[in-house]
Amino acid sequence: MATHKKKIAIMTSGGDSPGMNAVVRAVVRMSIYMDCEPFCVYEGYEGLVRGGDYIKAASWTDVRGFLSEGGTLIGTARCMAFFERPGRLTAAKNLVLNGIDALIICGGDGSLTGADKFRAEWPSLLDELVSTQQLKPEQVAPFKHLNLVGLVGSIDNDLSGTDATIGAYSALSRICEMVDYIEATATSHSRAFVIEVMGRHCGWLALMAGVATGADFLFIPEKPRQDNWREEMCEIVKKHRNWGKRKTIVIVAEGARDRFGNKITCEMIKDLLADKNGLALDTRITTLGHVQRGGTAVAYDRMLATLQGVEAVKAVLEATPDTETCFIAVTENKITRKPLMEAVRETKEVAKLIDEQKFDKAMSLRDTEFSDQYQSYMMTTAMGLDIDITLPQEKVSVFPIVKMSNEDIMLTPAQRMKIGFINVGAPAGGMNAAVRAGVAYCRARGHEPVAIHNGFAGFARHHGDEPLGAVRPFNWLEVDNWASKGGSEIGTNRELPEESGMEHIANLIRKYEFDALFLIGGFEAFHAVSQLRKARDKFPSLCIPMALLPATISNNVPGTEYSHKVVGPATLQS
Repeated sequence: MATHKKKIAIMTSGGDSPGMNAVVRAVVRMSIYMDCEPFCVYEGYEGLVRGGDYIKAASWTDVRGFLSEGGTLIGTARCMAFFERPGRLTAAKNLVLNGIDALIICGGDGSLTGADKFRAEWPSLLDELVSTQQLKPEQVAPFKHLNLVGLVGSIDNDLSGTDATIGAYSALSRICEMVDYIEATATSHSRAFVIEVMGRHCGWLALMAGVATGADFLFIPEKPRQDNWREEMCEIVKKHRNWGKRKTIVIVAEGARDRFGNKITCEMIKDLLADKNGLALDTRITTLGHVQRGGTAVAYDRMLATLQGVEAVKAVLEATPDTETCFIAVTENKITRKPLMEAVRETKEVAKLIDEQKFDKAMSLRDTEFSDQYQSYMMTTAMGLDIDITLPQEKVSVFPIVKMSNEDIMLTPAQRMKIGFINVGAPAGGMNAAVRAGVAYCRARGHEPVAIHNGFAGFARHHGDEPLGAVRPFNWLEVDNWASKGGSEIGTNRELPEESGMEHIANLIRKYEFDALFLIGGFEAFHAVSQLRKARDKFPSLCIPMALLPATISNNVPGTEYSHKVVGPATLQS
């Protein structure tokens, strides 16, 4: 007896995000590959309730061109009817009439919560359809169980349990692009700009944009500033201005508030920066708004959406009536399945903790990368001021969250090092940002960062040139605007230490009294570190700490999954 193909429906719901179309494409084509029949539900839950032409079979060619498109081509709409049981009853009827018993939904936590409720009610909805004679028992018999899988489409990156949500990196790329544009006019007129980005209960966009653009100050919901945030911000801005900086960028998440739960608005910040009795800066407000949602998806979101869409089809085909509703996550670059409602509960718990002003607890529920990025931002931006940082994991049990001043993180003179920064190999996007972050961190800890220009070739042949040699100390203002610059500002070269002369390089390291080397580059840099390490027995001056940060478009450095700039400028993958 012939068996009917399994019918799988894909729908997008909630706020649109770049990458949703890539999800639709992946689900449709993977369903066909798995000998299933794919359907698209148009206009989200509204289409599910309306039925008819809102639920259509999809072919391989129907999703041609979907991969790079922004928004969602199958539409999304707020559906009040689905909030009520009669609406969900109609939705169940429409699925049965179309022979669909597997549903994949791409949306935010609200959309996915509604989906889980729909699945839980499914048996009772079918019983009601039969008892009210809307459907016959033989019609519902093949559809006793609804297989459901969620995909997280959200620019806020606010769902717990996954490292990235579909659309988040595209939105971040858009923010960084806009900030780069704004910085040009800010520098020209020596202005301050207060830039509001999305994020009511999640500061991921604001934080990552602050790190990626080198913003002077930022506000996020999870980590309100100290009670004296006004004085703190003005002191940082004044210090940066005194060091010669012409522009000031403050990034504010829309859900920013103080420690007492009071909203911090862009107008408040503008008035403070423009106060004639204070900094008296010419200050403007820019609210990026929906420009963050629009545009094509960056490479990372296209890949993530495709891989997760494929996994979602596999998940619905493997599901049983006893399988808990899951969503597709990415954890440490691996596509995984995780319990949906557990992640939703934790996400809502963060929002609740923020409303209850339990900010340390809310911060602890974010992933470790979030806390690490916040700590890195504070240590490289708020030098000289009291800052909140999280200690290394091994000390958390003793000192979970501590308030430390710059004096506390500053090392003793005996612990400080003279660190040489050198780029090796072909230039790659992110090299300058890495140097900038390294220099700022070194200064915060008391180390002396020194630039070695033009790789080992420059080090060997031009170290003593006049008036400017290849070995020069870094200036803070010099590197401050490097976060968005491509190429290598200190130059780079493919020449390896053995080609430059190992003995000569060892003598120069001794001459300039380097205590450590920080190499940034591709496989050539990896090879260079290997050569230096092997020569330690012969040259004692090479017995110093050496660190390599992979930076190459080839992504061919052993030991790391990603190098700087491997996917493209918009992904901010590093």
